[in-house]
Amino acid sequence: MDKLRGLLPEIGADVLLVSPLPNIRYLCGFTGSAALLLVEASRSSLFTDSRYTLQAREEVSGARIHIAKHGLMGAVAEALRSHRKPVRVGYSPHGLTVAQKKLLDARSGTGIRWIPDRSIVEGLRAVKDADELERMRDAADLITRVFRDLVRMIRPKMSEIEVAAEIEYKIKRYGGSGPSFDTIVASGLRSAWPHARPTAKLLGKSQFIVLDHGAIIRGYCSDMTRTVCLGRATQKMRRIYAAVLEAQAAARNALRPGVRAEEVDGAARGVLKRFKLDGYFTHSTGHGLGLEVHEMPRLGKNERTIMREGMVVTIEPGVYISNLGGVRIEDEMVVTATGATTLTTAPREFLEL
Repeated sequence: MDKLRGLLPEIGADVLLVSPLPNIRYLCGFTGSAALLLVEASRSSLFTDSRYTLQAREEVSGARIHIAKHGLMGAVAEALRSHRKPVRVGYSPHGLTVAQKKLLDARSGTGIRWIPDRSIVEGLRAVKDADELERMRDAADLITRVFRDLVRMIRPKMSEIEVAAEIEYKIKRYGGSGPSFDTIVASGLRSAWPHARPTAKLLGKSQFIVLDHGAIIRGYCSDMTRTVCLGRATQKMRRIYAAVLEAQAAARNALRPGVRAEEVDGAARGVLKRFKLDGYFTHSTGHGLGLEVHEMPRLGKNERTIMREGMVVTIEPGVYISNLGGVRIEDEMVVTATGATTLTTAPREFLEL
């Protein structure tokens, strides 16, 4: 909260209205589903409703709790009206609906000037502290353990949904609060869908199976993808897998403090171009990870963000060929003072089960 207050002059704001729930959790610890946080120079106020009276008392740190009786927007507008002079209020354009913004405009009075917040809270979240990194290591260890169990269980005639159910059961069995996103299990031609949902399709032999899964521990996410094959793979399948593995290694080696996000992305694309497979790589090389499974920074083309110590990102190049299938290899990594270390440690060599 103190770091955030120090950044308010940079965006020209006196007060910040925080509306995205992950940002509220990050700043004051509240995990409920209805809240707004008002951060001022000398105080902070959390607005929620009566469902969360007891929960807020237990969770919230560094902010006064206000239980709104007639709607959160009305309570925040009343707080803003209490200022005796014009006030510049920072807000998140992607965290408020048009209707919510209109309501605040109508009820806050004429002394309010609204200023986009330039994602300053998300910028703070991009660099993890020691406690956050401990949680993320635990989440990464958990999903690595799940994968090691999984490869001993997968067999022909299991359905994609069965495999996904086993993943999500084990996440909770091993202490996670749940999956950090909808588990992806995609086999055969469906493995060429980067975000395929698992179906009743049965696993067949000599087919790619993409397993993209993550767990949440104490609020923080993990994210890992491995691609395996049931039975013997063809030579073409092995060549594609080798290319993606080399591309991932190049990007992992490029990740260090001071490099631009686009350079990490370019390292992976350069390898796939050499294999003449770059046209089948259809998404960015990676993304930030933390309280959300997708957050700042993004590792993609023309992304100028400078990598900093404490950032946690995924490295996940992929190749997707419609008449064959797809391969993606994903690990999460933390930027260190001198380079980067990998948090997910499941085997990367091509597994033929």
